[in-house]
Amino acid sequence: MTNTDFPTAKKSLEQISNLIQSSLNAGADSADAIVGGSTSISASSRLEKLEDFERSEDWELGLRVFIGTRQAIVSSSDPSENAMSELVERAINMARAVPKDPYVGLADTCQLTEIAPDLGECDPCEPSIDDLIDLAQKTESAALSISGVTNSEGAAASWGKSWVALAASNGFARIRNASRHSLSVSVIAGKGTEMERDYDMVSAVWKEDMPDPHKIGLLTGERAVKRLGPKKIKSAQTSVVYDPRVANTLLHHFSGAINGASVSRGTTFLKDSLGKAVFAKGIDIIDDPLRKRGLRSKAFDAEGLPTKKHKLIDDGLLTTWILSLASGRQLQFNSTGHAGRSPSSPPAPGASNLFMSPGSLSCSELISDIKDGIYVTELIGMGVNNITGDYSRGASGFWIENGEISYPVNEVTIAGNLKEMFLNLTPASDLNFRYGFNAPTVRVEGMTIAGK
Repeated sequence: MTNTDFPTAKKSLEQISNLIQSSLNAGADSADAIVGGSTSISASSRLEKLEDFERSEDWELGLRVFIGTRQAIVSSSDPSENAMSELVERAINMARAVPKDPYVGLADTCQLTEIAPDLGECDPCEPSIDDLIDLAQKTESAALSISGVTNSEGAAASWGKSWVALAASNGFARIRNASRHSLSVSVIAGKGTEMERDYDMVSAVWKEDMPDPHKIGLLTGERAVKRLGPKKIKSAQTSVVYDPRVANTLLHHFSGAINGASVSRGTTFLKDSLGKAVFAKGIDIIDDPLRKRGLRSKAFDAEGLPTKKHKLIDDGLLTTWILSLASGRQLQFNSTGHAGRSPSSPPAPGASNLFMSPGSLSCSELISDIKDGIYVTELIGMGVNNITGDYSRGASGFWIENGEISYPVNEVTIAGNLKEMFLNLTPASDLNFRYGFNAPTVRVEGMTIAGK
């Protein structure tokens, strides 16, 4: 079967609706199915020459059947009729053999979304491969024009369009379309053993929302040069300031810690924190799946429930868990409409457009009273324990001296505990929506810095 034989979104929705009916006829009490297709193109440039370009197409279907409280999931990338028949048979046989799970099951009809607002999730503009080549080369050329930049790891531009069709025996049937324009660049400054690298990566749903590639290249080159001549620092306990490019990693740790799947298993350091102060007063963290043109926007979740804006942290207090139907049932809460799913896995909770509200201080004001500290621009490794909250990561960036950014530093480890870090965190006013998870510059007090 070639790529051109893949069914369209509308045809796939009809296909999975028929598949669900076949499952019911074969003995399932209920069923749902998800199918997704995508097309992507990319081009990369290195040292201002075309390095490669690619185009790919994918299609995958997943079927989930229920017999009582037994659940089975099967998936396939073959849309032929024979493959669909085998899929139903395999799913039914598996469902009869697996253990019971009292928390699984479809949404009630009254829970399903009725109106799906237009969130601008899909840009109809499809760039040509020449457009992408030109974009990558312009970005890299701008970075290489900065004095002190000596080499390049390359620049890449890409575009992708995807769709997902979801149907269930409870009557739900809808299609979502999405697009993504992306650009990345990485260059090297210096020579010999005195070389430093910096990078940037940007994405947008709509092409018109992408930043100027020339400015992206210039900024990346300038940052690489600024990192030349790093110094070693002594171990200390002091303030750590996270650049927005890395501050959003703290939101990833937070969202994982309030994920219903982790809470129900008791494998998170915030498992007993609902309704309690998790961050300092004045801090709000919001998940907004309905944000127009957001990178992770969606009008309904993978179980057909409507989505809505949630203030997860309200004035420092944790207000809710991030829940799917199954995790909500296990914790005796309603789903928060956060279910996501791939064709080969059951629905699982996850945040959408998550962001920390900005504070009142500018970045310069935020660091003005720091006598000695570190401004982190890059993190290395994943030394985070979700059960205890213990945090230890390699870092590089710039030393702060008497309230000013001073000299570059590297080979540093920053460590603490996320519970204490969250409570001792202050956001700046420079929030900018560039990623799925976004935070302004943030300052965390009392962290341990291990240097030379």
